[in-house]
Amino acid sequence: MTRILIVEDDLRIQTLLQTFLSRQGFEIIKADDGKTGLDVFKHEHVDLVITDVMMPLMDGHSLVSAIRSYDKTVPLLMLTALGGLEDKTKGFEGGVDDYMVKPIDLSELLLRIKALLRRYGIVSAQRITLEHTVLDASSLTCTVDGIEVSLTPKAFRLLFKLLASDNTIFTREQLMNEIWGYDSESYDRTVDTHIKRLREHVKSDDFEIVTVRGLGYKAVIR
Repeated sequence: MTRILIVEDDLRIQTLLQTFLSRQGFEIIKADDGKTGLDVFKHEHVDLVITDVMMPLMDGHSLVSAIRSYDKTVPLLMLTALGGLEDKTKGFEGGVDDYMVKPIDLSELLLRIKALLRRYGIVSAQRITLEHTVLDASSLTCTVDGIEVSLTPKAFRLLFKLLASDNTIFTREQLMNEIWGYDSESYDRTVDTHIKRLREHVKSDDFEIVTVRGLGYKAVIR
């Protein structure tokens, strides 16, 4: 199920969005301010973020900047009462993918969400299907030529992250932050160890996990 993080300090709007999107089949995670939203994003798998602009503790622009500092691909949709070109420009230049001005038309919101998820389809579908390899995030299963490969949840998420962003380089720090979390006591060596195990256990002609010297890792789909 596609997971959407809603970061909105107006509880009436937050509840409205949660109720509507839940009925559309999305799994919703909520946060009342930007700081809490960032904490949630660091520790939970999120497919799309909807954020307000004017919020306590951390505003929407600062939240977007923080998310983009280590995740360049998650779709970000900004909701705001500020509809001027200058405000929209600031949002788009900061890394926002789409922008809606309040009051929000829920039917239009759903169309925009679906469009963003299509744009990032391989991640939002929660399923990666290659010639020999299938990864299903809903069940955390990996199969190669129809045979299931046993992976720990973190090893699965690491492989899914790499394959979902074909040929994109991720630093060890980025992978640590997303898979293990900022507060984890694990170290860079943890990433190296999991990459080594993935190479040993997932024998597939569909892809190669490449070490990019001095930077990190990427998956190259053949």
